[in-house]
Amino acid sequence: MSHLTMPARPRLAASSSVREIARIAVPVSMEFVLMLVLNFVNQIVVGVLGATAIAAVGFSNSLTFILGVTLGALGTSVAILVARAVGAGRRETLDHTVTAAVTVALGLGAVVSLVPWLFADHLLSLVGASPSVAAAGTDYFRLTVLATLPVMLSAVLAGVLRSAGRPSSPMVATAVTVVANSAIAYSLVTGLGPLPALGVAGAGWATLVTAVAKTLILAWMVFGSHARRIVRWSLPGGRAQWRAVIVPLFVLALPLGVTELFWTVGTFLYNVVFQQLGDEALAAAQIVTTLEGIFVVGSIGLMAATTTLVGRSVGSGDIVAAVAWVRRVKRAGIGTAVAFGVLFAGSLVLLEPLFGEAGPDVRWMAAVGILMNAAFQVVKVRNMIVGAGVLPSGNDVRGVILGDVIGAFVVGLPLAVLLGLYTPLGFAGIFAARIVEEFAKLAIFSYRARRIRWDALVAQAA
Repeated sequence: MSHLTMPARPRLAASSSVREIARIAVPVSMEFVLMLVLNFVNQIVVGVLGATAIAAVGFSNSLTFILGVTLGALGTSVAILVARAVGAGRRETLDHTVTAAVTVALGLGAVVSLVPWLFADHLLSLVGASPSVAAAGTDYFRLTVLATLPVMLSAVLAGVLRSAGRPSSPMVATAVTVVANSAIAYSLVTGLGPLPALGVAGAGWATLVTAVAKTLILAWMVFGSHARRIVRWSLPGGRAQWRAVIVPLFVLALPLGVTELFWTVGTFLYNVVFQQLGDEALAAAQIVTTLEGIFVVGSIGLMAATTTLVGRSVGSGDIVAAVAWVRRVKRAGIGTAVAFGVLFAGSLVLLEPLFGEAGPDVRWMAAVGILMNAAFQVVKVRNMIVGAGVLPSGNDVRGVILGDVIGAFVVGLPLAVLLGLYTPLGFAGIFAARIVEEFAKLAIFSYRARRIRWDALVAQAA
C-alpha cells in the first residue's frame, strides 16, 4: 500500500488554518528561494569575470526560463489533480496520473531541450543578444538547456509530493543540490585546484549536473522506498484508462503552458529592451530580477498552498472550505508581501560587496530598480496567488492567459519601449512599465476570480 496520509476536511479555527497554510507554504517558499539562490550564486561566481559575463548568464537564463516554466505547467496540472485525488481518496487514479505524467514529461522534455541545444550558437544572437553577450553565453546556454528535461521532471515530482502531504521533501532535495551547485560552479569557473578554469561554461556544467541529481532524489522520494512510497508505478491499462488520465492532465496543462509561455516570453522581451540600452543596463536588470526573485518567492508557497488546499476541498466536495481557503491565503499574502518587500529594499547593501566588479553604473541602475520594485511587492504577490493559484484551481486558465497577454503585450512592453527608448527615463522607464503591467494583471485576475463557480467545479470533479 502506498504511503499516503489523507487530509482531514479543512473546517479549521483561524490558528489551525494558519498552521495548515504555513505547513505547505513555508517549505515551498524556502525551496524556491534556494532555487533562485542557485541562479544568484551563478551570477556572483561569474561576476568576477565582469558585467558582460553577468549579462550573458542572465540573458541565457531568461531563455531557458521560458522552456522550464512553460513545461513546468505540467507539474502544476499534476499537483492540482493529485490534490483532488487525495481529497477524494482515489488511490488508483493517483498512481495512474503520476505515472502517465512522468512518462509524458520524459518524452516531451527530451524533444524540447534537444532542438535549442542544436542551434545554441545562433539562437542568442538571433533573439537580440549583443555579440559580446552571445559569445560569452553560448556554452552556458547549451548546457543549461539540456537541464530542461530534469527540471521538468523535478517540477512534476515536486508537485506530487506537495499535494500528497510531503511539502518539505522537495525542499530537502533542493537544499542538497544548491549546496553542491555552488561548490561545483565556483570550482569550474575559477579552476580551483587541478580543475580547469571553464569560465561561464563552468556554471552551466554545475547547473546540469545538479539538476539531474535533484531529479533522481525526488524520484526516489516518490517511487522509491516501499515504506515511504507516495505513488506506485502503474501505467494506465487501456485506451479508456489512458483517456481518463491524459484528458484532464492536458486540459489543465496546455492552457497553463500557454499562459506560462506568454509570461516568460514577455519577461524575456523586457530583457531585449534593456539590451538596447547596452550591456550594463542588461546586467543591472539581471541583478534586480535575481534579487527580487529571492524575496518574491518568499510568498510563492502560498500559491502551492492554494492549489493543494483548494484542490483537496474540491475533491472532497466541500465548496465552503474551498472558498474559505482562497480568502485565507490571499490575506496571508498581504503580510508576506510587505515583509519581503522591506527585505528586498534592504538588499541594496549587497550590491557593493557582491557586484563590485560590475561597475558603479551597473550598481546605480540596479539600486533604482530594487527600490521601484520593492514598493509594489504586494501587487505582485496578489497576482501570483490569484493568477497561478486561485484561477487554475478554479479551472479558469483562460483568465490567466488574458491577464498575462494583456498585461505584458498590450500594456507593459509597449510602454517599456516608449518610456525606455524614447524618453529620458531610460532604464527607470522600463522598470516603471513592468509595474504598470502588474496593475493591469491585478484588475483582470481579480475580475475573473469573482466569476468562478465553485459549485459547478465540485460537481465536475465528482
